[in-house]
Amino acid sequence: MDSYDLKIITFLKRDARMKWSTLAQHIGLSAPAVAERVARLQEQGIIRQLTTVLDPSSFDYRLAAFVAVSLERPEHRAPFLKRIQELEYVLECHHVAGDDDYLLKIRCRDTEQLDEIITYHIKELAGILRTKTTIIMRTEKESLHFPLPEVD
Repeated sequence: MDSYDLKIITFLKRDARMKWSTLAQHIGLSAPAVAERVARLQEQGIIRQLTTVLDPSSFDYRLAAFVAVSLERPEHRAPFLKRIQELEYVLECHHVAGDDDYLLKIRCRDTEQLDEIITYHIKELAGILRTKTTIIMRTEKESLHFPLPEVD
């Protein structure tokens, strides 16, 4: 990855819908060269996806919660992770160190729906030892971006 790639990523972080020609003008390459570089960055997995970020509250998904999950034994991981991949309400799943095994971020409509998700879609799985839920009252910062190396 060179300085052109970093510049491309920097601009796409701000606006993933930017036209190749506009992006090319900003960084000093041709539009086909920019498109080729973006394709290569995607093939390498550096750019995982160009996506639309939706406002959950616009769709009445006003409740967010973190749910810590502890499993009885390691052999319960595969079925648990398979089920988590199927649940669209689960936005994130992190294998964590500490008292719990996984930390989930769930987005849903209300506490009743959260209860249903936890009770009937998570706790119903074999090997779930316990869950611990923290409801998010208000989000002060949420980002998909992390700092990039300095661009020349």
